[in-house]
Amino acid sequence: MGLQPDFIPLLAVLVSLFAIPLIALSSSRPNLRESWTFLAALIKFGLVLSLIPGALRGETVGGALFDIAPGLPFELEADPLGVFFALIASGLWIFTSAYSIGYMRGNGEVKQTRFFAAFAMSLSSTIGVAFAGNLFTFIVFYEILTLSTYPLVVHKESDAAIQAARKYLTYTLTAGLLLVAGAGLLYMETGTLDFEAGGLSALIDSDIASGKLWVIFILMFIGVGVKAGVMPLHSWLPSAMAAPTPVSSLLHAVAVVKSGVFGVLRVSGFIFGFGILQQMGAD
Repeated sequence: MGLQPDFIPLLAVLVSLFAIPLIALSSSRPNLRESWTFLAALIKFGLVLSLIPGALRGETVGGALFDIAPGLPFELEADPLGVFFALIASGLWIFTSAYSIGYMRGNGEVKQTRFFAAFAMSLSSTIGVAFAGNLFTFIVFYEILTLSTYPLVVHKESDAAIQAARKYLTYTLTAGLLLVAGAGLLYMETGTLDFEAGGLSALIDSDIASGKLWVIFILMFIGVGVKAGVMPLHSWLPSAMAAPTPVSSLLHAVAVVKSGVFGVLRVSGFIFGFGILQQMGAD
């Protein structure tokens, strides 16, 4: 019996989480510790790769795991857009993992076990962002990504690294609060935070005033735009380059910025949609 596709999004998120205690327990055996890091990246990529045929057919797999409130499930779903993002992230993560292992060893970096544990958590949260079936689940993983990348930014614990990490946390947590505020207003108005291609039908059919729609949209756009590095919300990004070189590639190419761009696509295309944005006068 083959693996049921509906379980693959959950397994893809969990693989790196399972690796974290193994990494921690292998702190005195660097070869084994780094093997867990690389193996988790390979398995995750394989799981995501198995979703490609269905994504090319336009299929969505996964579903709700449990309900938080009426109309608010914690939901993991792999739609074509999410699979595409997860494929890029998990594929690049393999190369980033290999480079990180060589970099950390070659430079004799301290606290490598903490680094690789946070690294694994970052990978899980990035795939969680990709496979979030609604805005609530997206926000949960989006904020876990913020918290799990903080130890990576501050890793060197120099004055520059500490200042960069504080700036990173200030920007991203503030953005997260704005995103939560926008999501809260949306839920109060529509009773749902689902993603729907072309925009929420509950939002399309609503009589919410244009001004309130703009407030919700701006809150959400800033919330995802900070991680995306949208000007003028991007000043945390060059500061974060005080982190080790693999973290810089992680922030730019693999996880944080791409999650922000993915968030912009979700908000603009799966919450509001072109039709709603036209009604708001954003055309």
